[in-house]
Amino acid sequence: MRISVCGIACEVCPRRRRGACPSGDVGCRPRENARCPVAACAHAKGSEFCFDCEEFPCATLREHGPIVHELCLFLAEREG
Repeated sequence: MRISVCGIACEVCPRRRRGACPSGDVGCRPRENARCPVAACAHAKGSEFCFDCEEFPCATLREHGPIVHELCLFLAEREG
């Protein structure tokens, strides 16, 4: 099972299931990607996963990620 940069399993990602994954078959990896701000952000910050970043959860993930922001806050043990 491949885990994307945002932390969701690629196989169950809603965007991938719809055929709308901006990274295609390679999955969302941290890299320069004009169509995936989450992957580009992780690449710029040197994080393999959003969860590794000190700013998690951030506005980029909230706006562009497939995970509900409140779940990210819960995982980070932070209040909104």
